[in-house]
Amino acid sequence: MNEIILNYIREQLTHGEAVGEITEEDDLLGSGILDSLGMMRLILFLENEFDVSIPPEDMTIENFMTVSHIRTYLKK
Repeated sequence: MNEIILNYIREQLTHGEAVGEITEEDDLLGSGILDSLGMMRLILFLENEFDVSIPPEDMTIENFMTVSHIRTYLKK
């Protein structure tokens, strides 16, 4: 699951910018890897890829700060 998410971020959301190696513990918003639009695109990808529905009240920094947080949230 982590690699699927990381690959999507690298290939689709960084717009070819050199952001260095992204790991599952990197702060996606705080480090500037993703902006708010990128985060919304990531959430849409997660819903489609993993056949889940993410309600607005779950779209919090605690659930989506890192790929590791995302994995934990999706496993709930």
